[in-house]
Amino acid sequence: MGLRVKSALALFICIALVLALAVLAGYRALGAIEDNLGAAFARNYTQYNKQRILAPVLRELALSQRLADSEVSRRWLLDENNPDKKALFFAEAERYRHAFADRSYFLISAITQHYYFNDSHSAWSAQPRYSLKRNDPHDAWFFTTLKNTPDFNINVNPDTKLKVTKVWFNVLVKDGQRKLGLAGTGLDLTQFLNRFITASEAGVTPMVVNRAGAIQAHPDKSLINYSSVNSKGNDQHTVYRLLTRDSDRTAMRNALQRAAQNPDQIQVFWAKLNGHQELLALSYIPELQWCVVTAVDLKAARVIDEQLWLTPLLSVSALLVLLVLAIVIAVNRILLAPLLKLTDSVRAVGAGHYEVALPPAGNDELGELTRAFGTMATQVRSYTDELETKVQERTQELVAVNEQMAAANKKIGDSIKYASLIQNAILPNRELARTLADHHFVLWRPRDVVGGDFYVFRAGEHSCLIGVVDCAGHGVPGAFMTMIAHTVISVAIDTIGLSDPAKILTQVDTQIRAMLQTDAAYAQLATNMDAGLAYVDFDTRTVTFSGAKVSLYWCDGDNVGEIPGDRYAIGSKRTSVFSNRSMPLDPDRTFYLTTDGLLDQAGGPKGYSFGESRFASLLQQHAQRPFAEQQRAFAEALAAYQGELAQRDDITVLSFRFTEP
Repeated sequence: MGLRVKSALALFICIALVLALAVLAGYRALGAIEDNLGAAFARNYTQYNKQRILAPVLRELALSQRLADSEVSRRWLLDENNPDKKALFFAEAERYRHAFADRSYFLISAITQHYYFNDSHSAWSAQPRYSLKRNDPHDAWFFTTLKNTPDFNINVNPDTKLKVTKVWFNVLVKDGQRKLGLAGTGLDLTQFLNRFITASEAGVTPMVVNRAGAIQAHPDKSLINYSSVNSKGNDQHTVYRLLTRDSDRTAMRNALQRAAQNPDQIQVFWAKLNGHQELLALSYIPELQWCVVTAVDLKAARVIDEQLWLTPLLSVSALLVLLVLAIVIAVNRILLAPLLKLTDSVRAVGAGHYEVALPPAGNDELGELTRAFGTMATQVRSYTDELETKVQERTQELVAVNEQMAAANKKIGDSIKYASLIQNAILPNRELARTLADHHFVLWRPRDVVGGDFYVFRAGEHSCLIGVVDCAGHGVPGAFMTMIAHTVISVAIDTIGLSDPAKILTQVDTQIRAMLQTDAAYAQLATNMDAGLAYVDFDTRTVTFSGAKVSLYWCDGDNVGEIPGDRYAIGSKRTSVFSNRSMPLDPDRTFYLTTDGLLDQAGGPKGYSFGESRFASLLQQHAQRPFAEQQRAFAEALAAYQGELAQRDDITVLSFRFTEP
């Protein structure tokens, strides 16, 4: 991106950030205002609903109470079979029926349990519509009302025998303290809900509950607690079942209690209703023992019109966009266009075109920059010419030095190759091939062109001496140590003979110490060596072994054994005493001498050492095979385990087996 795009983008981001912060602050302020307005709306709506319900319901309740308190009603219930009293009651009840909003009334005798009912939809009758029974669950509300209600209750109940569902006004008819029955009227539930409960506002759910929380009226009829007078406080049709959290249920109980104690106050609190966070407002009607509840979902209810804040936001956004465009145009003319011209000049000078024309320099800071760049370009041209001359001179010198280094490197490489030929010359390959033929194999791999490992073989009349030696160091230093060690071992064998490997190692240790420890630098050099010598006597069919940190391994195809060497190396700081250990020369046993290069080689998925257990497994797999196949198997196993990792040390493995005398 160029400066124009970057500057415009940076300016836009800054303004967008400021706008976002302003919108966030405004949104939070708007949320607080919406909460306050929502609370006021819930209070007003609840108060309005309370008044809408209170006046008509109180009227129906008052008429029902007058009907129940009528002397005519009381006398007839005391003498229900008297035709004169009966005719007088029905004449007066008919006048009440026309006064009731539902055009209906009922009277129930607690003495005979006869149920009298008349309305405008059915034929008038002075006979009982039916008789209530104590063992009928549909009639339980009546007996519960007589027992538990002091004066009246208002109950929503479906009358299965009359096949009507109404909001019933049940008022006790008393003769002193004696309860003679119930009288009252009913309001059609559907009309009651449509008139008082069904909300026309989105996100608003009005309802009516009693003090126990039983739902008396709700837009969803399936939630209404029918015949709540019979409920024991654990009915599922309560407002508490609509609340999601236990804390909300506790808040509802407390709000109902406060509303009953303070009927003139409206209780407001937040709760999660049917899975939505809503604002609940409660107001208690003591005359009806009902509580009017309004649940407002502020997300669904449009308490604040979106147009009130959307239009100013769009206007501010448009002004900010125009401001960004104006600033971008001004910055481009004043700063970016001259700066881009200067940038083209810089690129030309960078490409080596020093004769480029610079843009006109003004009197501002950009003009100062242009003049300073012109001065710098002149100096760069001068320095470049001078540098090119010096580079040519140094290049010629480097070419000559590289030729000398190449010649020296060739001489060193030729010397190391020649040293490799010399080191190979001291190895007893011909003697092994002539004497042991197919009864042995050697795996010899120096880490570098030359190394510190070599092997020993000396044949007697009816015996032979076989061994491996691992000198300290790699490369040329290790190769020099092999020359010294080879000479000392050869002298020791000539002096002592073949049959005492321990004595040979002891003399070699003595000679190495005598040769190298007189040097003052000996303490700083690693001059020790590991060695293992095996004397094979064909007459007695025995193998005598002595080792300095080198073991003799054997395997018969099933079992793997080891004759361990002594724990100290030749030439170590501690003087060593080496010992011989013998075992039978079994024709089924294959013997192995190895330096630590194979056992310590890193490889595998985790880079661990090859190790003795993996070496023992290799012996068990291949010990009985011909030696040419064994050598190939060892080489393949080592290569597969090593993978792409570098060889860590010189590697020498020497194996032999004598199946015949």
